[in-house]
Amino acid sequence: KFNINKLKNLSNKWSGLKNLDLAKKVTTQKNYKWADFKTWKKQNSFLKNKTKLFKIIAIDYGIKKNILRYFSEFKCEVIVVSCKTSAEKILEMKPDGVFLSNGPGDPAATGKYAIKIIKDLIKKGMPIFGICLGHQILAIASGAKTKKMKVGHHGANHPVKNLETGKVFITSQNHGFVVDEKSLNSNIKITHRSLFDNSIQGISLKNSP
Repeated sequence: KFNINKLKNLSNKWSGLKNLDLAKKVTTQKNYKWADFKTWKKQNSFLKNKTKLFKIIAIDYGIKKNILRYFSEFKCEVIVVSCKTSAEKILEMKPDGVFLSNGPGDPAATGKYAIKIIKDLIKKGMPIFGICLGHQILAIASGAKTKKMKVGHHGANHPVKNLETGKVFITSQNHGFVVDEKSLNSNIKITHRSLFDNSIQGISLKNSP
C-alpha cells in the first residue's frame, strides 16, 4: 500500500541532480590497490591478473568494479584513489596513465575540486582517460561545459559511432549530463557520437594524450 499524495509531494520537492556533487559522498575514503581479478569467464570464473604491463591510477568518483576488472584484463596494475587526491600525490606514484571514473551527480559541481587536479595532470603530459562523469569532467578541465539533458541516456543498446574508424559500438549507458558542443574550443576533437541523438560521446585533446 502506497500513499500516492505523499509520493507525489516527495518527487515534486526533489531538486534534481543539477549542481549536486555526489562523487565526494561515494568516493573511496582510503586509497587501495585493486585485487587484480580479471573479467568473469564462464570456464574459470574470476582469475587473478599476474602480468603488470602498465600502472594505472583510477580516480574514484563512484567507480564500478567491472571497469577495474577490465583494467586487469588488459594487464594493468590499478591503484584506486579518492577524488580529492592531488595531482602531486598521483604523480608521486609514477603511473603510466590516469583514469577518471564514472559516478553520480553534476560534473560541473564535482569539478570545483577535480578541475585543478586534472589540469595539473594534463600540463605534465600524463595520459588521461575518462568514462561517463570522468569524460565530462575531463571536458570541463579542457575548457568545455556540460549541460543537463532533458531525459538522459539510460539502459542498454545505445549505438555509438567512432567518427575516426566508422565503427559502431552497442553500449549500455546511464547518464543525465552531456558535453555542450557549443562550448568546445579548437583543441577539443569530437571522436564519438550517439546515433540516437547525435550528442557527444567521446572527445580527445589535440595537444595532449
